[in-house]
Amino acid sequence: MKNIAILGSTGSIGTQTLDVVENNQEELKVVALAAGTSVAKMEEQIRKYHPLIAGMWTQEAAKDLQERVRDLSVKIVCGLEGLLEIAQMPQADIVVTAIVGMIGIRPTIAAIKAGKDIALANKETLVTAGHIIMPLARECGVSILPVDSEHSAIFQSLNGEPKDKVSKILLTASGGPFRGRTREQLKNIQVEDALRHPNWAMGRKITIDSSTLVNKGLEVMEAKWLFDVDLDRIQVVVHPQSVIHSMVEYVDGAIIAQLGTPDMRLPIQYALFYPDRRTLLGKRVDFFELGQLTFEKPDPETFTGLKLAYQAARAGGSMPTVFNAANEKVVGLFLDRKLAYLQIPELIQAAMEQHKVIQNPSVEEILQTEAAVYEFIERKVSL
Repeated sequence: MKNIAILGSTGSIGTQTLDVVENNQEELKVVALAAGTSVAKMEEQIRKYHPLIAGMWTQEAAKDLQERVRDLSVKIVCGLEGLLEIAQMPQADIVVTAIVGMIGIRPTIAAIKAGKDIALANKETLVTAGHIIMPLARECGVSILPVDSEHSAIFQSLNGEPKDKVSKILLTASGGPFRGRTREQLKNIQVEDALRHPNWAMGRKITIDSSTLVNKGLEVMEAKWLFDVDLDRIQVVVHPQSVIHSMVEYVDGAIIAQLGTPDMRLPIQYALFYPDRRTLLGKRVDFFELGQLTFEKPDPETFTGLKLAYQAARAGGSMPTVFNAANEKVVGLFLDRKLAYLQIPELIQAAMEQHKVIQNPSVEEILQTEAAVYEFIERKVSL
């Protein structure tokens, strides 16, 4: 029996992780859950999965939850302290980090130091603090198991192959809902348009990030740390069908790819059971129905988020934090209908241009940089 703690249990990845648990009840047990403010959903999860501890981000939400589950023996915690307690709890074997944002850094570090394997679904952790996380994981003998479909595909394609024989990583992208459009055609994009992803069912923020290709830029940075490869050896390939989830090219020209239907439960289950595979019910790829697989170059001049991501990654230090924090802030503002779609990359670029890079930033410096970027964006938008 493997005991799992899920940070971000009420979100898209969290609920699909619980689907995997549901289908493997004899081998997986939930010992902890944590979420933001979705109290009703958390109560439902507690009553179904019976964790030892559950956390909410705000005191108000935690108090409400405590009242709702007072008939149960579950311990209710809140805030960052609650996340840290869950991340380090002795009963957990693996921690699924599915919370959105840089708030995931400290719990991930705490879990690693406590000897927990990490099923990583929080991009920001490696994007902003990869220089801290990966050496620490090696030092503590902890596995970082990617949950993103693309990184899981790369991880699976590398399995059993010598790392020094990798020529390049081919990171696939669906192209999002606006693939093929010009900047002129993106001027009047509304929130509803950007939330219509052609292939994947994801949370609101990541769906917007997919439409701008910022998400692919974040994945490039994450891949750099996860697989210890130079940026110049990570190539983004637009693959509209989302059947090939990513590929690895080796020095002899051989390319190994991982294919499957767009179903996040597959990489989640693979991370939880690695190195074993388990049966997963669901639709299978039918190549006769599919007919063809197509590939295109990304358009970094129209979707400048990808180009800015490479610039941030090359600058290094605190610049990826600026890129990530600026995007997080402006996407929130776009979802609240407070700015236009094309202002997303424009404000990210403005934040990057005014920043002086800090080399090898500490966690405190990363979080200070995030706060400074938020303040900068708020000033720009209010002008």
